[in-house]
Amino acid sequence: MTISNSGIATPSAQRAGMPLLHKVIFLVLLAFLVVLPFLVYPVFAMKLMCFALFAAAFNLLLGFGGLLSFGHAAFFGSASYVAAHAAKVWGLTPELAVLSGTVAAAFLGLVIGALAIRRQGIYFAMVTLAFAQMVYFVALQAQFTGGEDGIQSVPRGALFGLISLRDNISLYFFVLAVTFGGILMLYRIVHSPFGQVLHAIRENEPRAISLGYNVNRYKLMVFTLSATFSGLAGATKAQVFQLASLTDVHWTMSGEVVLMTLLGGMGTVFGPLVGAAIIVTMQNYLATFGAWVTVIQGVIFVIGVMLFREGVVGVIARWIKRPL
Repeated sequence: MTISNSGIATPSAQRAGMPLLHKVIFLVLLAFLVVLPFLVYPVFAMKLMCFALFAAAFNLLLGFGGLLSFGHAAFFGSASYVAAHAAKVWGLTPELAVLSGTVAAAFLGLVIGALAIRRQGIYFAMVTLAFAQMVYFVALQAQFTGGEDGIQSVPRGALFGLISLRDNISLYFFVLAVTFGGILMLYRIVHSPFGQVLHAIRENEPRAISLGYNVNRYKLMVFTLSATFSGLAGATKAQVFQLASLTDVHWTMSGEVVLMTLLGGMGTVFGPLVGAAIIVTMQNYLATFGAWVTVIQGVIFVIGVMLFREGVVGVIARWIKRPL
């Protein structure tokens, strides 16, 4: 299936499979991630992977769906709280705790998306921000969230009740399986007929409507899918840090994922991963600058937008004339 000049997906040339270049990149990325915990602090590497998945999930909505959300922290943070509560209070194993958080984010995404897609453009973005602020207020006031203290000392438990994840290396490979699997699923969604229809709607919505596509249904589906994978990232993050806090649902978290996506390359497969790596690495290694890290991030973002309007990966893709 390809996209015509009018912006509509046509079934004449559906892709036969993953391009060789993408296969090589995924294999190199997997090999790099396997050895990464032996090169850097494993918790830092796990944080990087969680935010890479979060950025990739957001890119599904913005880069391929054409919908700008300012409230994705609601799904990332709500899943973090649910997963932490499930592990600490309900005593669920890690995989079930992560699954619980992901399902909660999916349900929240379905509810918010059903209301938000009734508006377009900046109004859509502001509706998502308003709902995210509601979620933040609930997290601040609800008893089970721990208020300003959050949910602390979340037990890592044992995978399937058999494999202990208390060791950072063991947990790392669990996180690797979850995040890498999530990114591969997002890749498959983008390159499926469903993803091609999303591309068509983003490029020429009136034309898509005229051809009989139920645009609102597709928008709701992509919004829910993006919320689901964002929740998967947030639930996994709660296991890594053994903590769910207000930072996870704060509006600045929504801003950070937008920054990651734009800096890496909106609408590219690997751009959000690069953007997340840049931002998380900066926050980790420039922490000694305190609040000035935010200023430095802002400067880098401005420079990136001025010099790399398509994002880092977008510029590389243009240079080599291959989609990335």
